[in-house]
Amino acid sequence: MKKIILTSTGFDNENIKNKFINLLNVNVKDAKILFIITAANDPDAVRILSGCLDDLTSCGIIDENITVYDMHKLISQDEINKYDAIYVCGGSTKYLVERISELKIKPVIDKFIEKGGIYIGVSAGSVCTSGTYKEGLRFIKNKLDVHCDKGSSNGLVNTNEDLYLTDNQAIYINDNGLIIFE
Repeated sequence: MKKIILTSTGFDNENIKNKFINLLNVNVKDAKILFIITAANDPDAVRILSGCLDDLTSCGIIDENITVYDMHKLISQDEINKYDAIYVCGGSTKYLVERISELKIKPVIDKFIEKGGIYIGVSAGSVCTSGTYKEGLRFIKNKLDVHCDKGSSNGLVNTNEDLYLTDNQAIYINDNGLIIFE
């Protein structure tokens, strides 16, 4: 079953944080997270990494269960399957998509999700999953824009229209479709 959460700013909204915790198949203290920092390739993006890390620890995930991964070498299917969730930080979407394409990591992530792993995207980590980039993860066909003043309407998404998320909204994707919530 697909369990994908796409956000602008991670777990700033308590409802988004709670959605993630409820999706975990293990106790939050035992959850193992692959923390992907690849998109943070400039000073502004690097500054937000500590906030992203705080998202996870504020849920109760312990530091020892968080592994930093920068996508400079391909992670094996066996290795990625040891994690309960992948948390992909923001920064340069273009650079993140280039790494995804060069490593050919999409099939590895797709299988991880098929086996029940959770994918959490923050900013660039969300946009890289949309129809915006042909070489990205393409979990959704829609184009996606984040950090918007006005977001798309909350509820089930039935169209291929462009989607817009405020910093307080998220998209939850499961086998039944896409739901925007806040």
